[in-house]
Amino acid sequence: MSAEYDHLFKLLLIGDSGVGKSCLLLRFADDSYTESYISTIGVDFKIRTLNLDGKVVKLQIWDTAGQERFRTITSSYYRGAHGIIIVYDTTDMESFNNVRTWLSEIDKFASENVNKLLVGNKCDLVLKKAVDTQMAKDFADNLGIPFLETSAKEASNVEEAFTRMAMDIKKRLAAQGGGSGGAANSKPLLSGGNRNTGSGSSGKCC
Repeated sequence: MSAEYDHLFKLLLIGDSGVGKSCLLLRFADDSYTESYISTIGVDFKIRTLNLDGKVVKLQIWDTAGQERFRTITSSYYRGAHGIIIVYDTTDMESFNNVRTWLSEIDKFASENVNKLLVGNKCDLVLKKAVDTQMAKDFADNLGIPFLETSAKEASNVEEAFTRMAMDIKKRLAAQGGGSGGAANSKPLLSGGNRNTGSGSSGKCC
């Protein structure tokens, strides 16, 4: 019996609460957007399939809560991740400064060779911009991490971000002689699209 896909990659979205992780996922997986979004409680995930170089790549994308109180829950989701997207808000310097903290979480919990991508979201809010693009790019370059600015609201660079990550993982696994990856055997723990709303907190999400 043949599989429905050639590769199954587990991706993780991490970053401070309110930077727009859920909106990026919603835009990429469902091509939809909402101004107000309930803060993620724990974890949620969506699945989307891409065709890359004639291969069917299934992406299992996990959206994690950025609040400190959920760190113990979400840390377990680093295991088995093929790629991790670190998101900050281009209008919030603190969220950019906290990228180093998120990178240290990756070092602690993720596999050593996991692919990383730095994403500055909400780039459509030009007048409110607080994080200089070149500064962020230099920061990423120094760490050897790819960098993109995105807007979930305007669907700018969202497709490119996830596609680039998938391509980078595919190339790395091919170089290592890997197949579909460890995530092929991992089972989702939550129903896709279901979202707990216990916090009752909502906010702007670009």
